[in-house]
Amino acid sequence: MLKISNAVELADWEIDITQIRAQGAGGQNVNKVASAVHLRFDILRSSLPPVYKERLMALSDQRISKEGIVIIKAQSFRTLELNKEDALARLQELIQEAVKFQKARRPTKPTKGSQRRRVDTKTQKGKTKALRGKVKL
Repeated sequence: MLKISNAVELADWEIDITQIRAQGAGGQNVNKVASAVHLRFDILRSSLPPVYKERLMALSDQRISKEGIVIIKAQSFRTLELNKEDALARLQELIQEAVKFQKARRPTKPTKGSQRRRVDTKTQKGKTKALRGKVKL
């Protein structure tokens, strides 16, 4: 069971975890031990509420395919258990970020004082740079 929020949990059958061999350097052991993890999660087949599904499908994340399948590859750690925990934590974080409510942004104007200060610093910089020219004898 993966707990997303107080009311939403994912069952074990919804998450498909397979072992794979990790890429990259690691000596002789990397070719013998399958310690990396491929996590597959089908958004549309899951027991998530419809709001969660819509938000996840609307995300433009490269881990989510057009068919609604989330694929996470975890190979940061040397053990299978830590990589499995890492993949599950990343899935949980992805789902929680997708359903987080974004506060509407209200456009603001800079104050008169800040505009005046900005222009004053620009003119001061210009005067400083003007003094850097060649000296006339």
